[in-house]
Amino acid sequence: MSVLPEGVLPHSLYGEGPHKVIAVHGWFADRSAYDPVLRDLDHGSFQYAVADLRGYGEAKGVTGSYTTAEGAADVLALADRLGWERFSLIGHSMGGAVIQRTLAAAPHRVRRLVGISPVPASGLPLSPEQWELFSGAAASPDNRRAILDFTTGGRRPDAWLDRMVRRSLRCSDDKAFRAWLDSWTGEAFHDRIAGSPVEALAVVGALDPALSAEVQRETWMRWFPRGELVELPTCGHYAMDEAPLDLIRVVEDFLRADAGEAGDASDAGDGEATA
Repeated sequence: MSVLPEGVLPHSLYGEGPHKVIAVHGWFADRSAYDPVLRDLDHGSFQYAVADLRGYGEAKGVTGSYTTAEGAADVLALADRLGWERFSLIGHSMGGAVIQRTLAAAPHRVRRLVGISPVPASGLPLSPEQWELFSGAAASPDNRRAILDFTTGGRRPDAWLDRMVRRSLRCSDDKAFRAWLDSWTGEAFHDRIAGSPVEALAVVGALDPALSAEVQRETWMRWFPRGELVELPTCGHYAMDEAPLDLIRVVEDFLRADAGEAGDASDAGDGEATA
């Protein structure tokens, strides 16, 4: 096990725009989860920092508690290193819980919030059968495949499911993967974000029965008075892979609508770079 290199999450920078955005991946992938959308982002309007959480990607093997609170602290440390006083946040699934924690910790720093099939800040209780499936996924590729198939409506080709399982196994540490599950399913902090004035968009896939539009109406839309909800009709839980161009349009239109100040520019580098 190791510590974070230079004390900051491994990340890549894309674009050189004035609107700064930090993107956080979900439970099944490292920052490569965003690869399908990277080439078609608006690099002139935005600069994206796409990061690996502890236990994933270049942070695989890094020690930690593997909690959303720790993830939020790591996101803020990354923003500090980049010199970004204000920024928007994107989080997929488990990463959606991490960015809500970040908002709770530093609400004055967040411009806009985007959850892609976000886990609610109230946690996500699982039935005994679901818990057996999810808790066993750290050690079982078959469990991971079953979760992927279920959360995409049973519509995806076998080759795609197999590829997603291979990526998940390759990019995640088994012990961290299992520990993160306890945090995003069991921790509740929604009282710390309820009533937040931040503009907050939830994007869900119509084929995802787990984190559906109805779940977001009962959670995200109740907590964020200025919340918005968009359902993409052709995808399930993994919008970056299943409907990348539709996702970019919805997310960047939402971010672009922010009329606030661009925030502090970063001298962390132009174009694409890896830290």
